[in-house]
Amino acid sequence: MSAIDTRLASPASPARRRFLGQSAGLVVAFHIPFAAQARAAQSPEVNAWVVVKPDDTIIIRIARSEMGQGTLTGLAQLVAEELDADWSKVTTEYPTPGANLARQRVWGSFSTGGSNGVRGSHEYVRKGGAAARMMLVQAAAAQWGVPASECSAASSVITHAPSGRTVTYGKVAEAAGKLEAPKDIAVKDPKDWKIAGKRLARLDTVDKTTGKQVYGMDLTMPGMLNAAIKDCPVFGGKVKSFNADAIKDKPGVKKVLQVGDSAVAVVADTWWRAKTALDALPIEWDKGPNASLSSKDVAATLKAGLDAPEAAVGNANGDAKAALAGAARRIEAVYSYPHQNHATMETMNATARWTPERCEVWTPTQNGEAALAAASEAAGLPQDKCDVYKIHLGGGFGRRGAVHDWVRQTVQIAREMPGTPVKLIWTREEDMLHGRYHPVTQCKLTAGLDKQGNLTALHMRISGQSIVAALFPGNVKNGKDGAVFQGLNAPGTDASIGYTVPNLLVDHAMRNPPVPPGFWRGVNLNQNAIYLECFIDEIAHATKQDPLALRRKLMKDSPKHLAVLNAVAERIGWQKKPKKGVYRGLAQTHGFGSYVAACAEVSVDKDGKLKIHRIVAATDPGHAVNPQQIEAQVEGSFVYGLSAALYGECTVKDGQMEQANFDTYQVMKMDEMPAVETIILPSGGFWGGVGEPTIAVAAPAVLNAIFAATGKRIRDLPLKNHSLKKA
Repeated sequence: MSAIDTRLASPASPARRRFLGQSAGLVVAFHIPFAAQARAAQSPEVNAWVVVKPDDTIIIRIARSEMGQGTLTGLAQLVAEELDADWSKVTTEYPTPGANLARQRVWGSFSTGGSNGVRGSHEYVRKGGAAARMMLVQAAAAQWGVPASECSAASSVITHAPSGRTVTYGKVAEAAGKLEAPKDIAVKDPKDWKIAGKRLARLDTVDKTTGKQVYGMDLTMPGMLNAAIKDCPVFGGKVKSFNADAIKDKPGVKKVLQVGDSAVAVVADTWWRAKTALDALPIEWDKGPNASLSSKDVAATLKAGLDAPEAAVGNANGDAKAALAGAARRIEAVYSYPHQNHATMETMNATARWTPERCEVWTPTQNGEAALAAASEAAGLPQDKCDVYKIHLGGGFGRRGAVHDWVRQTVQIAREMPGTPVKLIWTREEDMLHGRYHPVTQCKLTAGLDKQGNLTALHMRISGQSIVAALFPGNVKNGKDGAVFQGLNAPGTDASIGYTVPNLLVDHAMRNPPVPPGFWRGVNLNQNAIYLECFIDEIAHATKQDPLALRRKLMKDSPKHLAVLNAVAERIGWQKKPKKGVYRGLAQTHGFGSYVAACAEVSVDKDGKLKIHRIVAATDPGHAVNPQQIEAQVEGSFVYGLSAALYGECTVKDGQMEQANFDTYQVMKMDEMPAVETIILPSGGFWGGVGEPTIAVAAPAVLNAIFAATGKRIRDLPLKNHSLKKA
């Protein structure tokens, strides 16, 4: 096992958020070229993954979406590695889901979520690169009239060893593209990687830092109109009436229309004119059955589920209920986790052009195929008459994956103006009030101990929302949503619990309030890690055991879980006392295929002010495609995870969310961000994700450190709701 580590202070993500927040309302427009596909078509395609231009520029096609996480660069590295390409000549482009459909899904899945961009496609993209290399070599060999076995490729140059002749990829690409693709394709052993596995600079950084990168909100087209929209703020509400005549004389207004059952849009020559006219539009809402719903109502519903007789079992061994009944001592605690918003910096937006014959959409999306399906349905056209052009995302976090409500709205508006491109941009308030929120849950944990203080039984009862039931109800089997149990599963390849308990029961009482849930970065692993890791600390405190020692004892059968835990403990110096006034907390979990752990160092002053000084994080993703990107992902995950722990809460009043902008939904600032030290332990043999797992250990590590500092056990988030003054 090799270790790669780095020590890096606060990432710039909060600064970017603050800058964008301060510059809200400023929309700079750029023109996006529509000739990318045409240019690629003029260059020789070796296969679906690789296009080589005559000047030896290599275009690698990436089906997954880039939203700041680095997937685009990581996948390009894997293809370039097998291609034996000159990395300095590599660039990328997105194929469209329409082209994927026409070519029998040659690019596989377009979905980018669940930390699955690299781990879900590494095998076939590597084979795509290897096949292209074999075809290029075969074309060169045919040109020279020699056996391909006498030729080799390196850095985009093919060499015939016996004669010393060489040729670049660009000179034989056209001929290579006419060859039959090889059937037997071998990929390299990771130990032989020269491009993959290296700390290479991201391919998208320069354009983003110079402002060249075009985002969906920047998009312009000749003759384009702009739309603003307002949906009923109450969940489940509808439009009752609106008075379009009241704004018909507003400057630039072209159309006022109802969109679906619950929204009204204004189309104008500029977005600001559309937005200001919409603000002046008299709308009467039918608030529907949820008009009086509150967070207290939701909490009461979930609380009842904690003791409900029926629940779906996610993981069980032994007889936990009997063991608890006969335990010498019992420990019980109830935790809760709130609704949270994705709060992407770029709000939902799309541009659509509709005619009776064809519909095209330009949008940032985490799943081009799902966006295509949404566009097709809204357009009233078959999918082969539609297409979606993906644009880099200004944040995704799950919001732009399973649900494409904004795409449907844009196409519905464009249908009313055939042939005219229409760009819809949601306001920040619209975005915050109509998200797909992190599911709300509660958890009752009951531990049984023997006379020696050993853990003999554990029952975890989760009560709360099911994302799968809301979005993919057909995947709920016998009342069970398997995703609810992330990090609590039986030993296996993903999301396993890590602790060996003789009698274990983990079950879920599904309770679905009318607030729409969605996949939120880290998903159920986030709250499950808090519930379990904080409760393990409670057991350690109650039995007067060291939290690290107890975990080690319970993890004797889970060596990979234990390896990352030991790594952070060693780096932090767990056996040595920290400096005066500083306290530590541990957490570990397994999710999205990777093993992760963290140790946080915090202090709490006499006024109860929290300072998170340092977090050491370890991750074992199996293989490390780009260590620099992994480090950035870990650091960024702590920005996101700690923002949620400190401030992230969406509350319902009168059937709608109360948090409509960043003044009421705060994120971390630069001076709050701790130093982060990342340890990468790629043990090999599997492919894990890196974008989400470490989010889950951020909060429990800090919460456990807070308890060490104050003696206060925080069991419901966010921390802003609690006083940390010592009792």
